[in-house]
Amino acid sequence: MNLKSLIIALSCYFTVFTIGCESKPTLQTYFVDHQEVPDFISMDVPISFLGADKLQLTDNQQDAIDSIKKLNMLGYSLKSGSRDTYSQEVKTIKSLLKSERYNELMRVGNSKDGRVRIHYVGHEDAIDELVVFGTSKAHGFAVIRVLGNNMDVSKIMELGPILNKLDTRDLNVEGFLDFMF
Repeated sequence: MNLKSLIIALSCYFTVFTIGCESKPTLQTYFVDHQEVPDFISMDVPISFLGADKLQLTDNQQDAIDSIKKLNMLGYSLKSGSRDTYSQEVKTIKSLLKSERYNELMRVGNSKDGRVRIHYVGHEDAIDELVVFGTSKAHGFAVIRVLGNNMDVSKIMELGPILNKLDTRDLNVEGFLDFMF
């Protein structure tokens, strides 16, 4: 191969590589970019830290717990933050969740008390990421990413009755909630 052919081949390779690796904003990069920003709070919680192994669980609840790896939580508080920033950040997150990657599972709430949107990545019986996005014009917003492997929505929903029994004392989840409210 002569030098000219090598230069053309390398140019084509780098062009394809550069175009193929064009980075678009994602919810993950949003978390990374905002975890140290003033008026935001973030937490990463491995599911093993919640003490679910000490609870008596149904088979479906155990399957749900076993399918979850960790929780990423990010919040923005209006106690110290501005309404303009809140509005812009909510708009950004909504835009990210409109990507083809995310499927909307449900929406609940109202404009007075707040709204919650739940999205997921994968199929309803094989979810790899569940996103809970809650907004309140009085308090701020929170985004919780539940990361796992082949999570099943119906089994995850069965965790509702045991959520208040999980051990969150050492994780400062209360600090996250205090920051928000």
